[in-house]
Amino acid sequence: MANKPAQLARPGVFDAHHPPAQEIIDKCVHCGFCLPVCPTYVLWHEEMDSPRGRIYLMKMARQATAPMSREWVGHFDACLGCVACMSACPSGVDYGKLIEATRAQIERNYKRSLGEKLHRRLLFETLPRPDRLDLLRWPLLAYQKSGLQEWLRATGLLSLLPRFLSGLDALLPKLAPFEPLPACIPAKGQRLKRVGLLLGCVQRVFLSPVTAATARVLSAEGYEVVAPPDQPCCGALLIHAGEEARALELARQTIDAFENAHVDYIISNAAGCGSNLKEYGYLLRDDPAYADRAKRFAAQCRDICEVLTEAPPRSERKPIYARAAVHDSCHLQHAQGVRTQPRSLLGQIPGLELLEIPESAVCCGSAGIYNLVQPDAANELGDRKASLITPLQPTVVVTGNPGCLFQLQAALQRAKNPVPVLHTLQLLDASIRGATLESLLTT
Repeated sequence: MANKPAQLARPGVFDAHHPPAQEIIDKCVHCGFCLPVCPTYVLWHEEMDSPRGRIYLMKMARQATAPMSREWVGHFDACLGCVACMSACPSGVDYGKLIEATRAQIERNYKRSLGEKLHRRLLFETLPRPDRLDLLRWPLLAYQKSGLQEWLRATGLLSLLPRFLSGLDALLPKLAPFEPLPACIPAKGQRLKRVGLLLGCVQRVFLSPVTAATARVLSAEGYEVVAPPDQPCCGALLIHAGEEARALELARQTIDAFENAHVDYIISNAAGCGSNLKEYGYLLRDDPAYADRAKRFAAQCRDICEVLTEAPPRSERKPIYARAAVHDSCHLQHAQGVRTQPRSLLGQIPGLELLEIPESAVCCGSAGIYNLVQPDAANELGDRKASLITPLQPTVVVTGNPGCLFQLQAALQRAKNPVPVLHTLQLLDASIRGATLESLLTT
């Protein structure tokens, strides 16, 4: 009993269960290399809204010289968790572990207002639940197909709705016909490997064409694809928001769902999910029943672009004549270190010109549920990204994360720029199938 977290001494205002680690905090030398890539510092130039400022606040809290006040919590709520600072840091500070530990402490020890509690509970009881999202799909499809959404937007009546609802409307993608995925898709030709495909939660319901395109490309390139139908949400949205206990339960369920699939890799095409899967070994380190299993699971996890660049392409790429602006998801380029691979895959498509977006290290403002709980900052970042995309005059924007896709679509719409946003695998799939860009946009 003496080893239970509640029996241990509290480190400052934090409880004893995994407070932000002092050894990681001590690595920060406050050099400032993180400042130019931190989205909130770029917006506000406020020291406490920079990585080194937030680390200082963590240090003060551990020493009990800073209370867990509304103002203190606000600086961590404003953080996107994009971990761009980790790519820029010369000292190797693992800010991702610090911010997730701090947010878990906040959710356990800070009393939020009733409005905040209800807002967050609504998000966490809906977004990580594919079954509930599926129930919403048909009403939302009717909302779009009936012309009601277009009418509400044209009349400005959406502005009369609560901010939360108008924000959801702005992020809602144009719903395409649902493309179901078989539990197993055979490889074409000689099989290279057998891989498990993560279906996700929001992407599973609202972006099924992305998942279908991913499976078709893998099959065309020699991979047998298994998509266990009982897999849950991976827990990424929850762990990034401090909802640790529920996130770990979903992690256990995800491991259970894939263990009996006997696959070589577990593949994600959503950057935030993929980075979370790779952390399962760390997240479940205290669980004697899952610690070793989680390490093995995490070692199998790959982003789709990592896997597809391991071997030369098998299937012919047909031309797509377009100018594609490449947007790097934060959890792909910073958390997973995957940046060259998407460009390598897109570079295989004849006729496709790749365009680099300035400030590529700076977040677009999506960041899990950030654009739903911090809409003003998220919109400002999205508008900044749209202003950098527009001068490039692309015919399409490509990204590797569903949240970025929604966020960029909304920002470009506000900028009166109709350029479409697609997933990287949608373009690659179209090239393999000989489909045109126009056909992708009209489905």
